[in-house]
Amino acid sequence: MQSDPAKNSYAFSYTITIVNHRDEPVRLLSRHWIITDQNNKVDEVTGKGVVGQQPLIQPGDSFEYSSGTLIATEIGDMRGSYTMESASGDQFEAPIPLFVLAIPNMIH
Repeated sequence: MQSDPAKNSYAFSYTITIVNHRDEPVRLLSRHWIITDQNNKVDEVTGKGVVGQQPLIQPGDSFEYSSGTLIATEIGDMRGSYTMESASGDQFEAPIPLFVLAIPNMIH
């Protein structure tokens, strides 16, 4: 995935670290992303797991992955949530706070 400004296509990569602060293992079941570009075009992405995995995260452990997205502007943002399931079967949403997507030197 590469940016192509002539076609209004900007590629961004990001790395996420998920830490399990619970007293039992949790599994990441699915993701829900809300991606907004500078023109306020919103894309929602949902799917099973992340990067082809549904990791089981032990108490106190973390899972890190890298992925990417394409948007039509030089600046945008992402936010969302993961649907998690505890070892005891409880499902819950883990929010992903908003973060900015910007080409280098666009934001000071």
